[in-house]
Amino acid sequence: MTQYGTLRSWAFIATLVGVFGMIAAFIGAIVWAFEVEGFWQTIGVLLIGLPVSVFIATIPIALGQAMRAIADVGDTVSAR
Repeated sequence: MTQYGTLRSWAFIATLVGVFGMIAAFIGAIVWAFEVEGFWQTIGVLLIGLPVSVFIATIPIALGQAMRAIADVGDTVSAR
């Protein structure tokens, strides 16, 4: 039985927030690309704005993976 259920729950919530954030960032960047005027501004949004926004949106996923790893280490250490 694990003693780190709360940490694993928060890891799941952070991952879920990250996934929804990535979807929202992708949709927002596409809407932004339609709203700008000019070919080069559209290319700039798609080649710079989209990857940056999706990268920043992945931070909660990385945090969730770190929390899950901490829980795994804690389970392994406490089993010894």
